[in-house]
Amino acid sequence: MNDFIPPILLRNPHLQSLLSSAKLRRPMLRRKAKEMLSNSICHILDCGKGVRLQGYYSGHKNQTHCDLAILIHGWEGSADSLYILSAADYLYRSGFNILRLNLRDHGTSHHLNPELFHSCRIDEVVGAVKRIQEMFPRNRIFLGGFSLGGNFALRVALRAEEFGINLIKTAAVCPVLNPSRTLNALESGWFVYRRYFLKKWRRSLRIKRLYFPDLPGLDDLSRFGTLTEMTDFFVRGHTGFADMKQYLNGYSITGNVLEKLTVPAHIIASADDPVIPADDLNRLARSPYLSIEILRYGGHCGFIEKYRLRSWADRRMANFFQGSDI
Repeated sequence: MNDFIPPILLRNPHLQSLLSSAKLRRPMLRRKAKEMLSNSICHILDCGKGVRLQGYYSGHKNQTHCDLAILIHGWEGSADSLYILSAADYLYRSGFNILRLNLRDHGTSHHLNPELFHSCRIDEVVGAVKRIQEMFPRNRIFLGGFSLGGNFALRVALRAEEFGINLIKTAAVCPVLNPSRTLNALESGWFVYRRYFLKKWRRSLRIKRLYFPDLPGLDDLSRFGTLTEMTDFFVRGHTGFADMKQYLNGYSITGNVLEKLTVPAHIIASADDPVIPADDLNRLARSPYLSIEILRYGGHCGFIEKYRLRSWADRRMANFFQGSDI
């Protein structure tokens, strides 16, 4: 446990989780991040094997040697998610250049690749980071992710040495640890989360169908009443995995998965996370390169520390990247 203690009225885990993406924060965040956003340039990244991903680069003018922080959003989020904008602005103000990466079929990238997104597509994210390194060879590279993006960030760190990526540090905020347990938490927990992700996923698939009308199974998405039903259908039809269990195990990072880390990695988690069961942190392999910080409060990717709705996790990530206060 550390020094994140929000005011009493902000300690509810559901409130923390909702505030991380609450629309009421958007005007304030976009106003605060005006300089970072005004310097943002869209890049289409060649990730190898014909795959293209989208990213938004914000560099400091006349400071090409600044450290570069790559940020990855969570499932059905985007490079413009509020928690990404918040972290990007804080890191930008701390002297980092920023690249906000969109995973496949997130944000406005549905048209770039014919196949559907799924969470085991790690090779293309590794390819994106590799390409970013080639584009900005003078920058030291840091990687940060939230929720599913945190899971991707840790898996990229595992492969960095093999693929010649000179990754300095990786930070993951509330990363997905055991996807099966996270799916169970979404199905059995507060209905708002389940309804939110069903709505967002359906919307994303409808957009995908506009660009690729021949993709099977996208015609009547209302027939799926739960995330489990929908996941099972698309795993069998669009991922190459035999069943949902095999697929979910494919991107789990519990067990001995992280023991081969060669890049310093830091996990920021909350004991009251309603989406990621905190006891799964005890099922992570111990590694000299891995540090884990568990906060009593914070919900899922919240860590809103004051009534001005700023995130403590942004500062913590910057401190870790800068080599202080961890």
